[in-house]
Amino acid sequence: MALVHLNNAGITNGSKVDPKKTKTLRLASERIGKDLYHQIHHVTFTETSGKIVAVITSNNVSNEECSMSGVDVYVITKQLGGP
Repeated sequence: MALVHLNNAGITNGSKVDPKKTKTLRLASERIGKDLYHQIHHVTFTETSGKIVAVITSNNVSNEECSMSGVDVYVITKQLGGP
């Protein structure tokens, strides 16, 4: 979903991104109900040109469904330190 949001915003798209270099790191997961969790991820997309597009995503998930809510996507314009 993060890549869809980036495509819709005109930031990057699937044809520019090297999927083998995409990295996802779960930063937080909190149980908020029976079989319902709120998760925060740091996702880094690397375009074939070498440009890196990094985002933070926030959404609810369950064991049955990877997205039980809309996905909020925050583009990181500058990262100081980091995972």
